[in-house]
Amino acid sequence: MNAFIVFLFTIAAGMTASGILASLYRMLAREPQTWVGTCLQYSVMVIAGPVVLMSNSAKSLREKQCSKAAFALAVALGAYWSFATGLLILSLVVAVRAT
Repeated sequence: MNAFIVFLFTIAAGMTASGILASLYRMLAREPQTWVGTCLQYSVMVIAGPVVLMSNSAKSLREKQCSKAAFALAVALGAYWSFATGLLILSLVVAVRAT
């Protein structure tokens, strides 16, 4: 049971970091005009991707542009992506605390 709670906490940590970064990027950034801007956008989307993916898929589902199976696949992919991001964040926190 403890491992499952850590698993859920890791997904939540990744989703939280993703949401914060996605919101900050949407508030501060414009459409990239240069090669550097495009590279910056892609590097931000490595972390912010799960929230962007899930919000786009939820919008598509509401507008009936995708099936429920495609939406479920997007949610599963977003959860896995959030888990990977959360695992990275928690690993960094443990490494910093160990020093």
